[in-house]
Amino acid sequence: MMKRRASRPVNIGGVTVGGGAPVIVQSMTNTDTRDAAATIEQIRGLEEAGCEIIRVAVPDRRAAEAIVDIKKGISLPLVADIHFDYRLALAALESGADGLRINPGNIGDEDRVKQVVLAAKERSVPIRIGLNAGSLPKTQYRSGSVAARMVNAALAYVRQMEALDFNLIKISLKAFDVPTTIEAYRLIAEQVPYPLHVGITEAGTPRTGVIRSSVGIGTLLWLGIGDTIRVSLTAPPVEEVTVAYEILKSLDLRARGPVLVSCPSCGRSEADVIGLAQAVEERLAKVTKPVRVAVMGCVVNGPGEAKDADVGIACGKGRGVIFKKGQKLRTVEEADYLEALMKEVESL
Repeated sequence: MMKRRASRPVNIGGVTVGGGAPVIVQSMTNTDTRDAAATIEQIRGLEEAGCEIIRVAVPDRRAAEAIVDIKKGISLPLVADIHFDYRLALAALESGADGLRINPGNIGDEDRVKQVVLAAKERSVPIRIGLNAGSLPKTQYRSGSVAARMVNAALAYVRQMEALDFNLIKISLKAFDVPTTIEAYRLIAEQVPYPLHVGITEAGTPRTGVIRSSVGIGTLLWLGIGDTIRVSLTAPPVEEVTVAYEILKSLDLRARGPVLVSCPSCGRSEADVIGLAQAVEERLAKVTKPVRVAVMGCVVNGPGEAKDADVGIACGKGRGVIFKKGQKLRTVEEADYLEALMKEVESL
């Protein structure tokens, strides 16, 4: 069993991050934040998928002001993502943002950061120090590895905030490069008590981004590092949430929705296991109960995996055996595989 890193808890709009709380799943909208109705609609869909904290871009004053209306239409904690203009962070706070993300690489000088921190402190709003490898401060930390430079930049902002008696801090150190990201988080984890938001930034389209994110985030979580995660994909945000939960389920850190066990199919298979598994996966998409379903295609591992699942099928030539909670229920014809299996899933 992995041992999670101890961290100080922070409260973001009623959701606890760190301090031994479950690893929280986040995403970010890709709507125009100024369009409150569209943003609310997307956030509600993300919440249905299991998103627990949502971040919105705040590129201008109108977007900051729209947070007021967005908050009225959602129940998720909302984090305002701020770059370049510290005044947008102040406006987002005035509009009721539950959290801020600021980027030390572009937010401005010490006095501007101080104004944001004091305003957040007054409202007890946490701030994420969000470092990206592609936007490090340009005037400092030019020596050392990219990971070390990211950590040094983050620590400078941590010390500045602590000097203002502010400790509602969360930190992220993201890069596209997986080894760089892992190195950065391992370095920072040893030096601060604050919760860490973990992710691989700009990971890419689902085909490759899921792999990069799973390797990077999964490795860090296995090392005990990570209090909240976001999978960054060039895809609809709801896909990020789905992948995040698959990563957490694969490490037994969270249980939400089904786990599908299916064999890769080989020359021993006498049924269309690939087609059946895909159909089952589609039908399971809206199931939120943590149920384990097995679709197996031959006598080698089929019966064993099917028995170990909550519901399973071991397919043979023209006929298959349905298992439930380790018990053999009945034999069904190939044409009935899908419906017979799903009937047992639904009975749970």
